[in-house]
Amino acid sequence: MNHEQLLETESHWLTRIGKAFLTERVVMHGKDLHHELDHLEWLHLYLYCILGKDPGENVAKMLNSYWVGTSYPDPSIWPNHVAALAGSVRTTPSLGLMAGLSISEASIYGRRPEVRALDFFYRAGKWCDEGGVLEDFVDHEKSLGRILYGYGRPLATTDERIAFTLDKAKEYGFSEGRYLKMAFSVYEHLNTTYGYSMNVAAVHAALAADMGFSCEEYQLILTPCFVAGMAPCFRDTKSRREGSFFPIRCESIVYHGREKRDWEG
Repeated sequence: MNHEQLLETESHWLTRIGKAFLTERVVMHGKDLHHELDHLEWLHLYLYCILGKDPGENVAKMLNSYWVGTSYPDPSIWPNHVAALAGSVRTTPSLGLMAGLSISEASIYGRRPEVRALDFFYRAGKWCDEGGVLEDFVDHEKSLGRILYGYGRPLATTDERIAFTLDKAKEYGFSEGRYLKMAFSVYEHLNTTYGYSMNVAAVHAALAADMGFSCEEYQLILTPCFVAGMAPCFRDTKSRREGSFFPIRCESIVYHGREKRDWEG
């Protein structure tokens, strides 16, 4: 980008996303926020904001089940422990919840693995469209040392969220999708060959593929997903003695790094 192009946006930003005409109206993707979009529930509006179109009531309800099904009010699990710690040290709700949300985009859990699971299904679908066998694609991915996100679950061999999600998929008309069927075919192969279990990330991503979301859209949609579970954890520790959330004594820390060093040497 050259100097002239930068100057074009120094004080003027052209966009079709929306605009707040203060004292008059607010426009979002061509519709009046307060008079044309006011009938939407918040999550439905959030989807409209991301997609630039109304995905329909059943898509909104299906995604709402993702949010409901992952709202675990347990302060000992990620990313709730960060929000709980924030409450224990008396920070503000916004800072506490945002800190919790920030680590929900980790490499081994949360947002990034879910997006990679969606990408996996799209690539698997392309492989099959080109005449390949799904099981061969799975084995090929493993041979490259890639993690198959959505298969395997730390600390547990089953996932209580799968049955809940499948019930909702049936209720809202998504139980017969191509990618959902593919997710279970992958599971059957991995379970038989490698003993892998399945977690809800595979089911969620497969359904997202059937609903046609891009990886970026999916990541944006899921970003606030855990916040309902974090809020009660924050309030729980905020109501107790300050600093009392899982305190650790120095002698309890297990350290395998370098020995104590002489800083004068």
